[in-house]
Amino acid sequence: MPGPLSWFFHHLPRPLHRVEVAGNHFAQLVVPFALFAPQPIASLAAAVVIVTQLWLVLSGNFAWLNWITIILAVSALDQSSFASVFPVPDPPALPSPPLWFAGVVIIFTVLTVLLSYWPVRNMVSSHQRMNAAFNPYHLMNTYGAFGTVGRTRLEVVVEGTDESDLTEQTVWKEYGFKGKPGDPRRLPRQWAPYHLRLDWLMWFAALTPHYARDWLGPFITRLLRNDPPTLRLLRHNPFPESPPRYVRAQLYEYRFTTWHELLHERMWWRRSLVGEYLPPVALGTTERAHTKGHNTT
Repeated sequence: MPGPLSWFFHHLPRPLHRVEVAGNHFAQLVVPFALFAPQPIASLAAAVVIVTQLWLVLSGNFAWLNWITIILAVSALDQSSFASVFPVPDPPALPSPPLWFAGVVIIFTVLTVLLSYWPVRNMVSSHQRMNAAFNPYHLMNTYGAFGTVGRTRLEVVVEGTDESDLTEQTVWKEYGFKGKPGDPRRLPRQWAPYHLRLDWLMWFAALTPHYARDWLGPFITRLLRNDPPTLRLLRHNPFPESPPRYVRAQLYEYRFTTWHELLHERMWWRRSLVGEYLPPVALGTTERAHTKGHNTT
């Protein structure tokens, strides 16, 4: 999700964006192997990881993913690296590990290498499976926050109405989410390292309705009932007194405004309607709503 500085990062010069992409690939595909190298190479690699992750922290809300990566990278810094920045005492001398411990480490290392064959084969396959396990013990899986990143940003906007009869003049009121883009005039907020899971799920739902297959229907039903625990997940409920009669979802394409649009219109986003995502749904409706060819309620 975008953060308060994302708009400004987006408008950095295009050549710098190309440098960012190259640097990101280098930091995430090459540098991690150097974390296992002798010092001071491991510390230099850790510094590269930490700097690039902090860049991501500034540019967007990635929940706790960046911070847990930084913690892992810090473990590769040696004592002299810490001492050059922080006044830390020298650690006590540790005895050499017993032979049985070294044997256990070797066994687990060999096991890790063997079990990594299937995940690595999956990652280089043209039919890659994300977030998949390849053995009954769920060891050495493939994980990805998302499979692809597109050049356009789609957002699902949830709306409700308290009118009993739906017409072209029906007034629909928009539900506000805490983190994901909604109101074009609202500056994106800072939430990371807190994880707004519902807002992330809404983004995945916009990428492909398959991600919303199991949870969007119950979510809409709870909005139709003004369910208090569900409403606490939102920033704004347009029906504080009584629940809406109908709830629908529209699909919009969002883009950051230009400098001119921001200065003259005070808008961070421009959005254009793509189409209907979920048709109007009411409690007690006998028909099952369909979104992009699959059931959602």
